[in-house]
Amino acid sequence: MGEASSFLDTRRNAAGVRRRPGSAGAALLAGALQVLGAAGLAAVAAGLAFDQDRLAWAGAAAAAAGGVALLVRVAALRRRLTHEGALVTGALDGLSAGELVCDAGGGAVFVNTAFRALAGADAGEPPLVALERTLGRDPDARAEFARVRERALAGVPASAELRLPREGQPPEWRRVQALPVAGFPGAVHWRLEDITARRELEQVMLQEQSKLADFMEHAPVGFFSVDQEGTFLFANATLAKWLECEPRDLIESGRRLHETLATAPRGAAPYDLFDAGGLEQRGELTMRGLRGRRFQASVAQSVVVADDGRTVHTRSVVRDLTPEREWAEALRLSEQRFQRFFEDAPIGIALADESGRLAECNQAFLTLIGTPAEAVIGRPLAELIEPGERPAVAERMREVLGGANPEAPLEVRLSGERDLVVQLYARRLGAGPAAAEADASAGLILHFIDLTERKSLEAQFAQSQKMQAVGQLAGGVAHDFNNLLTAMIGFCDLLLLRHKPGDQSFSDIMQIKQNANRAANLVRQLLAFSRQQTLQPRVINVTDVLAELSNLLRRLIGENIELKMIHGRDLGLVKVDQNQLEQVIINLVVNARDAMAGTGGRLSVVTSNYAVTAPDRREHEVIPPGDYVSIEVIDTGVGIPKQNLQRIFEPFFSTKEVGSGTGLGLSTVYGIVRQTGGFIFVDSAPGEGAKFTILLPRHQGQPRPVETGEPRERRGSDLTGSGTILLVEDEDAVRVFSARALRNKGYQVMEAKNGEAAMQQIGDGSRIDLLITDVVMPQMDGPTLARKVRERRPDMRVIFISGYAEDRFKDEFDGAGNAHFLPKPFSLKQLASKVKEVIRASG
Repeated sequence: MGEASSFLDTRRNAAGVRRRPGSAGAALLAGALQVLGAAGLAAVAAGLAFDQDRLAWAGAAAAAAGGVALLVRVAALRRRLTHEGALVTGALDGLSAGELVCDAGGGAVFVNTAFRALAGADAGEPPLVALERTLGRDPDARAEFARVRERALAGVPASAELRLPREGQPPEWRRVQALPVAGFPGAVHWRLEDITARRELEQVMLQEQSKLADFMEHAPVGFFSVDQEGTFLFANATLAKWLECEPRDLIESGRRLHETLATAPRGAAPYDLFDAGGLEQRGELTMRGLRGRRFQASVAQSVVVADDGRTVHTRSVVRDLTPEREWAEALRLSEQRFQRFFEDAPIGIALADESGRLAECNQAFLTLIGTPAEAVIGRPLAELIEPGERPAVAERMREVLGGANPEAPLEVRLSGERDLVVQLYARRLGAGPAAAEADASAGLILHFIDLTERKSLEAQFAQSQKMQAVGQLAGGVAHDFNNLLTAMIGFCDLLLLRHKPGDQSFSDIMQIKQNANRAANLVRQLLAFSRQQTLQPRVINVTDVLAELSNLLRRLIGENIELKMIHGRDLGLVKVDQNQLEQVIINLVVNARDAMAGTGGRLSVVTSNYAVTAPDRREHEVIPPGDYVSIEVIDTGVGIPKQNLQRIFEPFFSTKEVGSGTGLGLSTVYGIVRQTGGFIFVDSAPGEGAKFTILLPRHQGQPRPVETGEPRERRGSDLTGSGTILLVEDEDAVRVFSARALRNKGYQVMEAKNGEAAMQQIGDGSRIDLLITDVVMPQMDGPTLARKVRERRPDMRVIFISGYAEDRFKDEFDGAGNAHFLPKPFSLKQLASKVKEVIRASG
């Protein structure tokens, strides 16, 4: 009996089924399997429970009877039951899902290997405790698990999908099911599945669906669908935006399709877009937004008819043509602007193919070459270039077509009657990264910039610079000559004091003085050209001056030349040096006479008012706006060749025969006019005579009486005087002559070679009545010396002497105060007269 009890009292079989007293464990397992729908395994488990009951009864009977045979049969029955139990538990343990059966007390009746692995149970740890521990990392998952267990214990099936976080890795997901076991109150069948892969797949599917939905909603085209009544079933966000609303405004409000069309189709179904209708509809129409916006749209619609033949819905696609039309309009305007820029560009532009033939050109290019378009298009570019420069142009075109991008342009001459110089820029069409891949873009774009006027201006500027340089040189030479001539004339005057007209040497001294005066006149012409001569301007009427000159001019030109004077009405006044203006007119008239020598002709002097409203460029001069008086001297002579016009005002340049002129006449005219603030221009051509035009600024003021000459000193006038004079001159000959001349007139003269020596003499305390100083001296010049002297003697009178013009130092003279000017060369009488005039004024 004890051996049987020990045999029947085995608590756990090899498959892991925990047995309760009697057959309760097997019956509970069978109930759990029945809930799961595993009918086959449930039947085996139920039979096992019945056989266990029989085995328990047979064992008890055999023990009571003590029969050996019965015990043998019981042992055989035990072996069979053990095999069948292992079969059931083996099948359950092999499932991929975790299986756990708990009795009413929560004890595990059965648990397979998968459940322990999915729950993360350690050895000997209860499976539910392990699962709850694993879920404890996520409070939400733990709370959800507690809800499932409460419902299962209450007899209500429950399930949940729980998140298992993992540190540093994506989380895992578990699906837990709790199923009450029928017939066993409180018993629960737990099922645990790994749904991580399914959740990941669902997430991917959700993302793809979201992308697809986003694409549909925000695609660059509109989608919509309407039913047989034209009511919107679907509309994406793009279409709704074009219609100035939200998708729900179209769908939930029951809005109809034809309400969004500017013009509803006639005689068509509510879902049709066009009059003709049909299952497939394509075309353009005007749509209207809810706020009134209209836009042109391209639509494509398919009508889907259900099996009943009455139910309809559409699949419709809308494309807003507004951006496309705007792009097309912008492209049209861009092309129009480009064409306008191309056609109206101020420089010549031409397109040439690879062979160098012109394919297209603008109007500026045609104007430049003076040829119509039909005579140029298709013509080789080389034919438009001077033959000598064609190789250089061909080489440049080959370089550019080969990929070079030279920065420096070519300067070439164009063939034809006009002497045109242009800058040629050549670039490959479509130059850029894509150009190397596109053979179709091969070709050249050529820019032609006309340099003809620029070259002319450069030549004129060079001429102006040369004139200025020559003028500076002439002024410097004249200054040095004036010092020499002052000494020559002065010493002649000193000699004449000792040699009277009856003296044998008198005539020789007079010859020296006369030639010195002639040299002084020549120097004055140099100063006039360099605009450094001394002027005495006054306001005059040009008509009066010309009237006084008319008799002289008639005698100058001779009888075979007609003189015609035409005076303008209400002629304005000018402020000029009258003597210098007369010199200008006389020089021009003499030149005109020489141009008509032997043939005769007509000489016209025309005066008029001339107004300039905007800056006017004439040759290399720019005439500023203002009112001017014009004097034109026109002859019918031989004219001036073009190559001589650029040099006509240069000093010592003359077209006359050798010995017939000095070459200073027109240069003197130019210098006098420019120093007066005026302009002079010449227009001439061989055989057509010449016209010299003088423009003098018009002056507002009262005219001064016309004077025919400078007042002369009365013969025998007293030039003697008294007083102390400080004479400062760096030129020894001028200083010696001036000192002797003044001493002869009764003055005490202190001499100084420079400004520093003069300051030392003034510092000695000597009484000085008058300071005579040269203007240009080394180290300290005359104006500086005068200012320093005035600091000590504010009442000091000063006479400046110089071979340069007074205007050159006028500002410095004004700063000196009480200053007078005596130009070189001067005679003894002029020096004595000026000194007496100044000293008398100071007394």
